[in-house]
Amino acid sequence: MVVCGDDALAHRLAAELRDVYRERVTLVVPSAREPRRPRIPSPSRGLGRATALLGRVSAVVARTGPVVPPGTSPVAPGEESEPPPEPVRVLEAAQIDDAALTEAGIAEAGALALVHDDDDLNIHAALRARRLNPRLRLVIRLYNRKLGQHLEELLDQAAAVAAARAGDGVAVTPAEASTMVLSDTDTVAPALVATAVAGTSKVIEANGLMLRAVERAPGQSGPAGARRLCTLALLTPSPGEQPGDAVGASEAGPIDDGPVLLPDDATAGAAVDCGRIVLETVAYTGRTVRPRRLRGRGAPLASLFSRRLRWSLAGFVGAVLALAVIASLTTGEQPLHAAYLTLLDLFAIDDPALTEPPARKVLQLLSGLVGLLLLPVLVAAAIEGMGTFRSASALRRPPRGLSGHVVLLGLGKVGTRVLARLHEMRIPVVCIEADPEARGIALARRLRVPTVVGDVTQEGILEAALADRARTLLALTSEDTTNLEAALYARSVNPRLRVTLRIFDDGFATAVYRTLRAAHPGARTRSRSVSFLAAPAFAGAMMGREILGAIPVERRVLLVARVEVGEHAALVGRAVGDVRRPGRLRVLAVDPSASDAEAAPAAAGEPQPGPGQAPAQLADELDDYVLRPRDVVLLAATREGLGELLSRRPQPVRGA
Repeated sequence: MVVCGDDALAHRLAAELRDVYRERVTLVVPSAREPRRPRIPSPSRGLGRATALLGRVSAVVARTGPVVPPGTSPVAPGEESEPPPEPVRVLEAAQIDDAALTEAGIAEAGALALVHDDDDLNIHAALRARRLNPRLRLVIRLYNRKLGQHLEELLDQAAAVAAARAGDGVAVTPAEASTMVLSDTDTVAPALVATAVAGTSKVIEANGLMLRAVERAPGQSGPAGARRLCTLALLTPSPGEQPGDAVGASEAGPIDDGPVLLPDDATAGAAVDCGRIVLETVAYTGRTVRPRRLRGRGAPLASLFSRRLRWSLAGFVGAVLALAVIASLTTGEQPLHAAYLTLLDLFAIDDPALTEPPARKVLQLLSGLVGLLLLPVLVAAAIEGMGTFRSASALRRPPRGLSGHVVLLGLGKVGTRVLARLHEMRIPVVCIEADPEARGIALARRLRVPTVVGDVTQEGILEAALADRARTLLALTSEDTTNLEAALYARSVNPRLRVTLRIFDDGFATAVYRTLRAAHPGARTRSRSVSFLAAPAFAGAMMGREILGAIPVERRVLLVARVEVGEHAALVGRAVGDVRRPGRLRVLAVDPSASDAEAAPAAAGEPQPGPGQAPAQLADELDDYVLRPRDVVLLAATREGLGELLSRRPQPVRGA
């Protein structure tokens, strides 16, 4: 793996590939002697920072041990294990040209990540790298998303043309020569949403499912709102502990020689005396927003008239009905005719009852009085209705009784994406934005999300957002000090408030997290830098389009992948239970929305969910379900099991 960058994201990405995926990494950094003009100044940039970070990574990996490349067999018990992976190679280059890429080993590399904060520099380097190695997997960091889509198509087409000209007869597969363009906005938004839902960013999201891998001690159960899906691994007993007699060996391997990855249900059920890593579903347990039946740009029907006005109209209707009933009883008229006469008297369009009995005269006077009282109510209803339609495009204020909501501070690029995702999950949100022309203001207005426009550092802004009754605060502005000030003030109002800060500098984020955790031990605090949240997504993209995340298990690693059934003959036409391979592969969820849409076309004018829009179904509920070509499955696999499924060629180990 080759990583080219000059900021904290490049350094943390190299650490992620080295520490989690156990890949051999070459980090190409600008020469310390060359002047650089970074877009976002950060004290964490520079070669010294890279050396210190990667030095700590080397110590961590030395303790965790090696990993087996895809397509090879794990080390058998009793055999001599491989030496620890070599340290990350740091290469200085004044510019990313052909010579620098060649020296970095681009011809033999499996993937290249270009994460400079300069779009032009990344594009030029991507074009050079694709020409030097048509089979190279590219991951590019771009701020211009529209340009990124066109660049993906161009580079993939260039790879296909280069392979055809080579005449080797081997087609370029998406796993080998794919191009992915990512931005910080797209990568950090899901992690920030996960902090609002689960309190942690270490959540894997796929097709509406939010999954979390956690370590459980023997006999320990998960939280009340979580549902355990399966046991991902049985951990090695610590010194002094003895595993249960029923746990000896299985298809996945003996537990006393290391962790048992993806054990079968019988082995997992018998292992009662050892710790385990389990996969649990994560769901939002707070209050949700009720979906509106009437959607569109206009105002909701309930907000057309105020509650006081609606009660006034209801009182007049009751008064008219009461007068009609009394008139029918006293005059002997039919009920319908009595109601008709009452309305005539109410609107003063009937002749006076000069020759009528006294009861009729009294009822006529009462009806006229009610009619006089009705006139100002009708005028008020007309004025209020006009004001409601006029303010339908205005920002909504937070309701008085709102509680347990999420306070979202900042509606920039990241805040807008987070707001859209929270609204899809029906989580109540109150936004705070200082700029009335910000990118997310239009989205908040269209979604009818309560928004407070003002500077959060001013007194009364957080109170207007009802922060004292909120569940979570997401401070996502572009100013570190503003986010920190808002978090400190919100904590003074609500000491148990869950706080997540977006901080650019990695060192500053660590210091803020430790200080807030020490000052408020009873509340959850998450202080995350952009590089910390974005690095796992970039690392997964370098491993392939299918990889969603990685779960470290002692010296091994489990991969979570999303694959299409039709692209793999080993999955088509097989039941979910038959695909399971203890120790190598397990199906976690199935998304049959594409197959269902193809089998039952939508009726005219009736929208149908597309692939990935409907939530996936858990595999334990579909053990006998036969996979179809258009289905999408979520897998947990070892690198060996996933490599066999994707038919990847084994990667040679340096020094073997």
